[in-house]
Amino acid sequence: MIKLKKIYVEITNICNLSCSFCPRTKREPMEMSPEFFDNVLCSIKPHTNYIYMHVMGEPLRHSNIEKLLDCCAKREIFANITTNGTLIGTVGKKIKDKVALRQINISLHSFEGEKEEYFQQYMENIFSFIREVQKDGRIIICLRLWNLNSEGSVLSNKIVTEMIENEFKPQKNIADGVTDRNGIKLANNIYLQQEERFIWPKNGGKEIFTSGKCFGLKTHIGILCDGSVVPCCIDSDGSMILGNIKENSIEEILNTNRAERMRDGFRQNKVVEDFCKTCGFRHNV
Repeated sequence: MIKLKKIYVEITNICNLSCSFCPRTKREPMEMSPEFFDNVLCSIKPHTNYIYMHVMGEPLRHSNIEKLLDCCAKREIFANITTNGTLIGTVGKKIKDKVALRQINISLHSFEGEKEEYFQQYMENIFSFIREVQKDGRIIICLRLWNLNSEGSVLSNKIVTEMIENEFKPQKNIADGVTDRNGIKLANNIYLQQEERFIWPKNGGKEIFTSGKCFGLKTHIGILCDGSVVPCCIDSDGSMILGNIKENSIEEILNTNRAERMRDGFRQNKVVEDFCKTCGFRHNV
């Protein structure tokens, strides 16, 4: 039985923003029904206890997000959500007490380019939500920014970092950059993670790597909202579909020839898929 650290489950591929850095998707807009989501959980339960409700799309936009979290609780699977944070003011209060909710990652760079008055309200909604979840300290919150250069120094987003410092008054200066894999601790279970922007992979893109390793198929896989299984969380358009859980089990899909070829390649420090050769994220593995 293949065990994975986590599985990315795309509950919707629809987003309420149109960020310049997002690769978007050409797939049909859709969201998982609670019934199909529960089937997905049953399929993956033998392989992991943790899901991330994200590949593409904005998970807090899902019309039945509370029911999905209830399904996770029923199946004893912990849920992690990655969100742009724009809906946290309205949806946050509906999900903050869900027992299956383990962690929320908020991508603050998603709101860059907006006018300052809108951004101020956006950040205040996020801070207000964090103050609520801090009352019991159960949920982990990771604020994420793409604002580092290759040396780890902070380049931009000064208004964001100043607001964070004013709210949390961290012991470490945010402008000093990252300290470890968890980032900068702002408060109990509250962190700021700063990263350098990476190059999104795409079919037909410029070949960057022909050697190296990847966490895809080793620690995680992705399941798109139509049930298609992909080897990693960055395959936004289903360029490397290994199978579909409507037709085969996860174990069968993870043992297909294509999956085995990819795993064997990474073990030998080789990149076998053309899509993977264009992936800038691999530089950070």
